[in-house]
Amino acid sequence: MDNNNITVLGVGNILYTDDGVGIRVVEKLEKEYEFSENIDIIDGGVLGVNLLGVISNAGRLIVVDTVLNHAQPGDLHRLDHDQIPNRILAKNSLHQVDLIEALTLCNALDHVPQTTIIGIEPKDIETLNEHLTPEIGARLDDLVQNVLEEVLRLGGSFQPRA
Repeated sequence: MDNNNITVLGVGNILYTDDGVGIRVVEKLEKEYEFSENIDIIDGGVLGVNLLGVISNAGRLIVVDTVLNHAQPGDLHRLDHDQIPNRILAKNSLHQVDLIEALTLCNALDHVPQTTIIGIEPKDIETLNEHLTPEIGARLDDLVQNVLEEVLRLGGSFQPRA
């Protein structure tokens, strides 16, 4: 494990409207940008504990997901490592429960990567629909920009694809 390694992990379920926003961000990052060799862009879907290998190999982890924080739909959130356990112990969604379990298992393996969650307040995570709501879709580029800024802050680099 290399502490300079940065993993950007999108999680969520693209079948449930805004719940898929983390996956949509990762798809956009892969399509529109080339990243330095120390950066992995991963579509984590709803793999939860199966992401243990990916998470335990990260030096730094950026998780992109919905965050239920009693804000307005479309509000952007950034939760740092020390804020995460208390903030999402409320178990906002099934894959967040799995993510917490995976991070907890990493703790047992003596490696929990420094983790930042870049998230957005969803409007609808219950309707079976593979499209984001207009409110969340309109913020997709802002969410991508927040992830790119975090990558730069952590020492990664990228350039737009030709």
